[in-house]
Formats: sequence, C-alpha cells, structure tokens
Amino acid sequence: MIICKTDRLIIRQLEQEDAPFILKLLNDKSFLENIGDKGVRTEEDAIEYLEDGPLESYKKYGFGLNLVTLKTSDTPIGICGLLQRETLEHPDIGYALLPEYRGKGYAKEAAKAVLDDGHHTHKLNTIWAVVSPGNASSSGLLDKLNFQRRGTIDFDGEENYLYEHEWKSKNK
Repeated sequence: MIICKTDRLIIRQLEQEDAPFILKLLNDKSFLENIGDKGVRTEEDAIEYLEDGPLESYKKYGFGLNLVTLKTSDTPIGICGLLQRETLEHPDIGYALLPEYRGKGYAKEAAKAVLDDGHHTHKLNTIWAVVSPGNASSSGLLDKLNFQRRGTIDFDGEENYLYEHEWKSKNK
C-alpha cells in the first residue's frame, strides 16, 4: 500500500518480497554503526524481521517503517517510517538509506512526507526521534525538519539523543 508520494519518491508499506533489499540495508556499515545490528544475515532472517517488525506494526498501529523508492524507476533506496515502541511515550521516526542515495535530500523528503502522513492520517501531534550521539548527519536532518533536542535517553542500553517534533499550525 502506498503511504505517500513526493516529487521524487514513492513511500509504501514493506512486504515480504522486500526481504532481499532489507537484508542489504540492515547489513550496511552505517546502519550497523548508527542504528544497530538486527541480526539479519539471510533472506529468511529478513522475512522474519519484516513479519515481526513493520508488518506487525501496520496491523497493530496502522503505521510502521516503509520502503522508499525512486519514483522514476521504482528502485528501493531506503526505509522511512514511524515506530511505536513500548519503551517510548510517543511514536518515533526512523530512516535509513543505502550509501549511494545519501546526501541527495532523499531522507529529508521522505521524512517530511512521513511526518505529514503521521499528523494528517494518524492524528499524531508529537513525534520523537532517537539518535546515537555520533550520528551527526541524522541530528542535522532532524534540525532541518524542526525537531528540538530534548536531552538524552537510555535506549537499548546506550545513551542517545532524544528529539521531539510537535505539530504546530505553521507546519500545516
């Protein structure tokens, strides 16, 4: 199911058939360093990750991580979406792109579209983001998206920055 489209991107729900791409993305060096090792080493692991993560989240909350593809070629370039974690008060935004698509504005474009969808479709007025302190590019992106740094949070046993985006009338 398509969540939203931008000038250059299509953002749609992930499917089991996306397992080969998920395997590649989750084992990218930057993903492992900045987001963490999800233990996905085979396509079967990727299918299990999809079933237990994004696909379950769609059923439970109506949103989750989504596949980001180029509009012109339908080439998968990354993921972007909202996650509702039991350990966090508000949903948080997550995103990751393959290395060859970073630095081209795609992450900002996808994240803005996902934020807008979260507000308009799911009536979310507050969205958080959790970023490892060494991930300067993610922190910079959140600044561009009008997130405010709220301090630090213990997340998966490590200290991370906590950012918050509150929907205000100027964002409409």
